[in-house]
Amino acid sequence: QVQLVESGGGLVQAGGSLRLSCAVSGRTNSGYVMGWFRQAPGKEREFVASMTWSGDVTYYAHDVEGRFTISRNNGKTTVYLQMNSLKLEDTAVYYCAAERNFGVRFAGPVDYWGQGTQVTVSS
Repeated sequence: QVQLVESGGGLVQAGGSLRLSCAVSGRTNSGYVMGWFRQAPGKEREFVASMTWSGDVTYYAHDVEGRFTISRNNGKTTVYLQMNSLKLEDTAVYYCAAERNFGVRFAGPVDYWGQGTQVTVSS
């Protein structure tokens, strides 16, 4: 069993930055893709960023490429999402996710979800 717990969400002005954290515990290994999804009010959950378990390879949704950075800590116990140049459209609940997958991209179904953390960007 894998547990994912997000933190770091909050209110930020457009153009500002936030760093989300996902604490990872339980049984994980190099066979997992780690990453982030988000869900805005009234919209479907969408992919944001993903990485191999090692963190050596990353992949981003087009609309966050160049603004967001996914990474991990040295102990592989935390996955981060550094969000810069935030836009109003980035407002959403952000979910950490883990999937049994030897690649870099989520393929579905996601095996584990965090509880979500709210990010609100003001214009």
